[in-house]
Amino acid sequence: MKWFLVLMVIGSTTVGDVFRSLGMRQHGEIRDFRPGAIGKAMGMIARNSWVVISTCAMAVSFFSFMKLVSITPMSFAVPMSAAAFIPETFLAKALLREKVDWRRWIGMGLILIGVFFITQ
Repeated sequence: MKWFLVLMVIGSTTVGDVFRSLGMRQHGEIRDFRPGAIGKAMGMIARNSWVVISTCAMAVSFFSFMKLVSITPMSFAVPMSAAAFIPETFLAKALLREKVDWRRWIGMGLILIGVFFITQ
């Protein structure tokens, strides 16, 4: 059960973050902060399918994480949730076409090493 929840947290967080990025790139930057314009932007974002899927995935992540911390020590659950940065980095490079420099790859590698130590 513990490892299933870890995979749920990592998978749903990854989907939520990547899809949110896709949705907000599709929408574009918000530049008008008048109340009516903010309401219009919120309505457009709420109808964006990438953002809707992202919100659902993040809800799954939240409730999976809540269950995970209820059955494992927080010192295990929190660092394991950081493992979501690993697939997110690969997807940022491959799917979102982001430039991922060597410092970010090293950071992802350090997270991978930390997650490995936590699992032992």
